[in-house]
Amino acid sequence: MGSDFELIVVDENESLAENALQKGIEEIQRIEELLSEFKTSSQTSRINSLSENQILEIYEETYQLILRCKEISKLTQGAFDITMGPLKKLYKFRNENFSFPPKEKISEALKKIGHRHLKLLDHNRISFGREGMQISFAAIGKGYAADCVKRLWIQMNISSGVINASGDLTLWGKRADGNSWKVGIAHPDNKNEIVLWLPVEEGSVATSGDAEQFFIHDGVRYSHNINPITGYPLTGIKSVTVVSPSAELCDALCTAVYVMGKDAGLYFINQLPNTHCLIIDEHNEYFHSRNLNVIHA
Repeated sequence: MGSDFELIVVDENESLAENALQKGIEEIQRIEELLSEFKTSSQTSRINSLSENQILEIYEETYQLILRCKEISKLTQGAFDITMGPLKKLYKFRNENFSFPPKEKISEALKKIGHRHLKLLDHNRISFGREGMQISFAAIGKGYAADCVKRLWIQMNISSGVINASGDLTLWGKRADGNSWKVGIAHPDNKNEIVLWLPVEEGSVATSGDAEQFFIHDGVRYSHNINPITGYPLTGIKSVTVVSPSAELCDALCTAVYVMGKDAGLYFINQLPNTHCLIIDEHNEYFHSRNLNVIHA
């Protein structure tokens, strides 16, 4: 999944804790084999090899994840979309001499994008409605993996734990010292400086930001995140943090809110139960949804 995972188990039974860590690693590796777009044997790669209207039967687990992705796409009016692949290939954000792709290329890629053209058929079958379509679980896969590990550990009666998926955290229970977990929000321009704390009893916290991948073009700061509706990189926001019971949902909604923008994103999050959001804009100003408990560092 292109992500580092850190697993933390808090339990008095050392043997159980060590076994849980190993089982957690194996579960992440299993999901990597399932969802990675970089492994030719994965479900994702098999799906991406499909021609227009060609049908493929896939595992029910993958099918159900794609079904949930499509539901999130509908909920966010297309701000989250796993069919972004053709558009992402047009951009190379690591090049200091950045230039936008030609408008014709962007228009051509947009024709291959859209959750409505990703068809889910009965008996776990899938099909693309447009030639050249591709899917990617980059904006939801590591969250799904974290939820799977948490579910596995709870079944093993692990009393407390943390799954850190490249900075996106899933946690429950208490720290070893008996205190509650706290999630630090880093300064958007200095990842070593904590500016806010989010006390989280149980749930997930995910952040999407441009601290490590952005570029300046004609004086405007652009994120590596791309708007699936317009085809252009996003501006105006440096990071979005979402808190909810599900890591999978947090992961997806971070991307969606980034695309929606500050005002529409906060309005959207305020309509969802048990879901909260913190946005840092291009001027390093902080905005958060209703009922989010924020502690200043």
